[in-house]
Amino acid sequence: MNLLNKLPGVINPKTRLNFKDRLKWTGVALLLFFLMGYIHVCGARPDVYGRFTQISVLMGSEFGTLATLGIGPIVTASILLQVLVGSKIITWDLNTKAGRAKFQGTQKLLAITFCFLEGFAFVLFGAVPAQTASLIPIVALQIAFGGLIILFLDEVIMKWGIGSGVSLFIAAGVSKVIFIGLVSPFGDIPAGAIPRIIYGFSIADFTLIGIALTTIVATISIFAICLYTQSIKVEIPLAFSQLRGFGRRWPLNFFYTSNIPVILAAAMLINITMMGAMMDSQGTPLLGEFDESGTPLSGIAYYLSAPYNVLQNALFGLGPVDLLRVLTYLVFLTILCVVFSLFWVETTNSGPEAVAEQISSVGMQIPGFRKDKRILVKILSKYIYPLAVMGGIAVGILAALADFTGALGTGTGILLTVMILHNFYERLSTQYLEDMNPAIRKFFE
Repeated sequence: MNLLNKLPGVINPKTRLNFKDRLKWTGVALLLFFLMGYIHVCGARPDVYGRFTQISVLMGSEFGTLATLGIGPIVTASILLQVLVGSKIITWDLNTKAGRAKFQGTQKLLAITFCFLEGFAFVLFGAVPAQTASLIPIVALQIAFGGLIILFLDEVIMKWGIGSGVSLFIAAGVSKVIFIGLVSPFGDIPAGAIPRIIYGFSIADFTLIGIALTTIVATISIFAICLYTQSIKVEIPLAFSQLRGFGRRWPLNFFYTSNIPVILAAAMLINITMMGAMMDSQGTPLLGEFDESGTPLSGIAYYLSAPYNVLQNALFGLGPVDLLRVLTYLVFLTILCVVFSLFWVETTNSGPEAVAEQISSVGMQIPGFRKDKRILVKILSKYIYPLAVMGGIAVGILAALADFTGALGTGTGILLTVMILHNFYERLSTQYLEDMNPAIRKFFE
């Protein structure tokens, strides 16, 4: 415990910060995070990091820069510790101040450790290769140092800003990808969809115009679907056992486990692809063959990797192999999302027993039933497990469809961004409404 107390960190504000001050600190932290993505690591080879695009979106990272690790160490430490505590392998009572202090301190210690472990692993296994063997420690330490900066920026936002730094970094990274994909005018053929439409009209290339329009429509459609499904929830009526006539509703979201299943599933598939690429580079193509950019061309990795722009490629015809790849990826991603969704419910105190304990602890019960925790567990089981399964299926299908249609920011990235921004909006409207400018306040009321 003494070691946990001596870890470096960001101090808490001594006075209450208003909305304007918190918004300022949030903006400064986001600006520094973006700048890190443009500072390249000294001593690293200027390789092409296109094969890491999807994992970069998930982890808010930019390979080859100080932001190479992104939020990876923080997320890895958090997931690992939540699983250990939730499965009772580590018996800490998070309802007590001492238990929460142990959890938060251990999580920070693990995140710092993972910064160095992942920094050296990325360099040694060739994700960010050093120019010479003697530069390996220098490159690895720079990457680890960048991970530590992001860890402290996350603390700045949590204590001095608004919301969670981890979530905002993901949303900011995906938003940047979408913005560039929409308006970037650079390239022989403009990279942005809107400039590409203008360019297509100038040369009368209606195929190019159609593809660009499909990209825009797909991105907007996936955003709209995600926003709609985010608002779906089941509300269980409750009543106070000792106060007749008073009650409330207990909401269970359709995406019961939020974005966790699709993060874990996508990360697993990405790791399979990365492992296959590294094995192929060593002359052992067990998982398939890859091109120079790390894109799978055959084998298991090919059928488990996301086939982007399927809708656009369908204009020119899809062969049996392409259709099989689409079906394999869709089914496998969806199954993984369901498995991880159920796993998360069981290991993070989100199951019927834990929810029933929360309801009982505040003296509430379901009207028409006896005040018995076992009855609560039985009724909640009829909702929580189906919601976990259906939510896992929904996020898997949505993520896959977004990839198939060529939506900007990838399907997983859009899902994460919508969920994060929705939670950010709810936080603003409930906690900081009174501090806002009247003109801005009307938007949240």
